[in-house]
Amino acid sequence: MRVLLVSEDLPGEQLGGLGKHVVTLGNALLAWGHEVSILGRSDRGAAGAAEQIGFRGSFVPGFDYAHPGWKERQLGIFNPLKRPYFARKIARAIRRHAGNADVVHYHGHLPMLGLYLEPGMNFVQTRHDQGSECVIHLRFRDGAVCDQVAARACAGCAHPQPGPVRTLLSGHAVSRYRSATARAFARHKTIFVSDFLRRQFLRTLPGADLARACVIHNFIDYGKLVAQAAGVGPPCPGQVLVAGRIDTGKGFGEFLAAAHKRLPLEARVLVVGDGPGRTALEARFAGEQVQFLGWRANPEVAALTAGSHACVVPSVWEEPCGTTILEALALGRPCLALARGGNPELAAYGAWPGQLALAPTMDSLVDKLLAELARPPGAAPLPRQAPMDVFQALPRILDCYASHT
Repeated sequence: MRVLLVSEDLPGEQLGGLGKHVVTLGNALLAWGHEVSILGRSDRGAAGAAEQIGFRGSFVPGFDYAHPGWKERQLGIFNPLKRPYFARKIARAIRRHAGNADVVHYHGHLPMLGLYLEPGMNFVQTRHDQGSECVIHLRFRDGAVCDQVAARACAGCAHPQPGPVRTLLSGHAVSRYRSATARAFARHKTIFVSDFLRRQFLRTLPGADLARACVIHNFIDYGKLVAQAAGVGPPCPGQVLVAGRIDTGKGFGEFLAAAHKRLPLEARVLVVGDGPGRTALEARFAGEQVQFLGWRANPEVAALTAGSHACVVPSVWEEPCGTTILEALALGRPCLALARGGNPELAAYGAWPGQLALAPTMDSLVDKLLAELARPPGAAPLPRQAPMDVFQALPRILDCYASHT
């Protein structure tokens, strides 16, 4: 099968979860004998792009995605023309480069893109976040999960005091965005990375046609992950790993505040990652028990995960399908997270009951962490296969590619 993967997140020097997902899928398809190319941005340098992102196939620079802001922040509104403009641009690139591809699989931030492709094209998109109905993709506002469904309520994310005119304009933009997305989902196939995402979309647009949609959880390259963590040795008692982008909604500050002065003397929290929130948190919490290591390459993160007593994923926004959780479970480490978003669905991937410990609040999460640290860290040989491995998900993805419904 000839597969064209498409994403505006590629290439890049430091890949986020979506970009890693695309590369992992592409390499797995290649390993199974399929022909795979990635169509991505042309404004980030094409030379050596495939090697840079770790992709074993060819990278095609097909479209620029520079300066996508369109002064929305300055104007304090969501522009109804902005996202369709970029969707059309990527759709044109797909038509130019799809050639004899049997399937085009899009992973990105423009859920209405399929509306600008022919209904007869075998087009699939994977939805990785709540951007199907939320223009900022997070459904997180003023430090809390947003449960608003009215389009006009979204104006508050474009301007702190939008007023009637801005509310009208932003409400129109969001209504148009959601309507176009629903029509795109009805026209082409859609994969949601969690049932939580599917339910969230239907909560906002209850009449949407999702007959062509399915749910396939995120996955990891298990063999590669295990190889990266090889030789680490037994887990270090008291070592707690918190890894990810230090940004709004990720819960790093909330977790450190809740754990402050409650950790046992032998505990040490390693914070791996970078982002806009790092400087303030480091100034407030860094010390003998909390160390900020900054960004680390995947092999080092895997080794730190395998060598930790426990891993914490403290996101306070609703994570759709956290790859960091899957990696901790795959490496046999206890993992603690809040019981929100898609997290509860991932308990099915645990090697033992309770490996993924879910808590309703941050304080109760810390309670569970303290209980875990009070026990010696367990260590057992990792199995040859794991249910969250990409090769376990691949048959379902190929079935989706082959389906005409």
